[in-house]
Amino acid sequence: MARMLFIMTGAGEWTLNDGTKHTTGYWAEEAVVPLEAFKHAGHEITVATPGGVVPPVDPASLTDEAGGGAETAAHLRTAVATADEFAKPADLADVDLGDYDAVYVPGGHGPMEDLAVNADSGRLLAGALRDGKPVGLVCHGLAALLAAEDEGVNAFAGYRVTGFTNAEEHLAQLADKAQWLLQDRLEAAGVVFAAADPFTSHVQVDRNLVTGQNPQSSAEAAEALIDLVG
Repeated sequence: MARMLFIMTGAGEWTLNDGTKHTTGYWAEEAVVPLEAFKHAGHEITVATPGGVVPPVDPASLTDEAGGGAETAAHLRTAVATADEFAKPADLADVDLGDYDAVYVPGGHGPMEDLAVNADSGRLLAGALRDGKPVGLVCHGLAALLAAEDEGVNAFAGYRVTGFTNAEEHLAQLADKAQWLLQDRLEAAGVVFAAADPFTSHVQVDRNLVTGQNPQSSAEAAEALIDLVG
């Protein structure tokens, strides 16, 4: 059994380029599907957020359309409402990386607001990478990489990753409203960004790092991370 740390957003709003707030949070599929896969594999999950706040779910991710149909969406809604791990998060500032064997970060636009600039999240991700612990991130969860520095440079520079692409942000009709785009910022940080067709499952594995492009990549990314955890 491995002890897995879920780093999750505490932001329920995302600040747009005109200063208005867009309701957001974590994307349900990207949190629930891996949570269930990891638990099925026998691993123990601890959720941690900035300030230890309960992670807010993006309500858009709970609709039948976004959830992949009425039955799947109903399952996601139930899981979000009942999972003890989501209800009782730790504070990222109090997390000791030595207590965990692997780290996972789900997306949603919430991480663009808080994890992208959160020093505690960045410290844990950089430390996990340095220690050779499996690290997984999906979709906008990769915004958390932007706060992960090692001696003044991004700890993930040179790694091959994928995440929510500029093309997908345009298709979601939010690119023109965003203060910055995830793909642009990751490339500027020195990572090697690999994009596949929009909204298709696409996972990259580079050494101990697993990344998934979008919600459709959640299950594949979870299985790849489980393989690394062993």
